[in-house]
Amino acid sequence: MRISERSEFASKPAPLTCSADTTVFDAVTQMSDKNYGSIVIVDDAHRVKGMMTERDIFRRVIAEERDPKTTPVSEVMTEEIRKARGDDELVDWLRIMSNERFRRLPIVDENDKLVAIMSQGDFVSYTWPELLQQMARMAKASMAPSLNPAAILIAVLIYTVVLIAAVALLI
Repeated sequence: MRISERSEFASKPAPLTCSADTTVFDAVTQMSDKNYGSIVIVDDAHRVKGMMTERDIFRRVIAEERDPKTTPVSEVMTEEIRKARGDDELVDWLRIMSNERFRRLPIVDENDKLVAIMSQGDFVSYTWPELLQQMARMAKASMAPSLNPAAILIAVLIYTVVLIAAVALLI
């Protein structure tokens, strides 16, 4: 499945952005107002130049005792970030994000302009139904052909009723 085919892709709000000369304080204020864990730094053409995450703020502002009201985001942002396109395969990026340990992926168009931000959580929501379907296929394949899942369920229900009746008689 391609990233752009995910329902989350179409319903994502516009990414939170700022310019490189925005102060950390102003960027963090925007992040706090929107309850976002990151902000994307873009140029005038809306091309991605970097990203500032909560981790960047902790490590490069607080730990280094910088003044957030005078420090521009360009001094603390992560510049080398991965970017994807909407027609990239979702599972490939989930694997890359997991292996390289990052949680947010800017999605850009053919002109390298920011379109959306997909989080690792957005991608994981895709894998849960897939996992459940795979478990069902594996369970079905490992069951003997003579075992009927409906018969097993009925047997478990009968056993439960008998067990409840026995406990009720003892009380």
